[in-house]
Amino acid sequence: MIKILGFILTIGGAIALVMGVLSVFGSMDVGLSPWALIILGIVFFFAGIGLLKYRKDTDHKDTE
Repeated sequence: MIKILGFILTIGGAIALVMGVLSVFGSMDVGLSPWALIILGIVFFFAGIGLLKYRKDTDHKDTE
């Protein structure tokens, strides 16, 4: 479950980061502050990477 959440956060953060960078350079208009998208994208991306890297999956059941 934690790995799924980490994957979703990583993908969502990457999408927000790309949209924010494109908005800053003027090739996309999303209707929001581009700097807010960049900051949220960075936070979500690194939170997702941290969950994927350091947490063990809680759905794994021992068969002993």
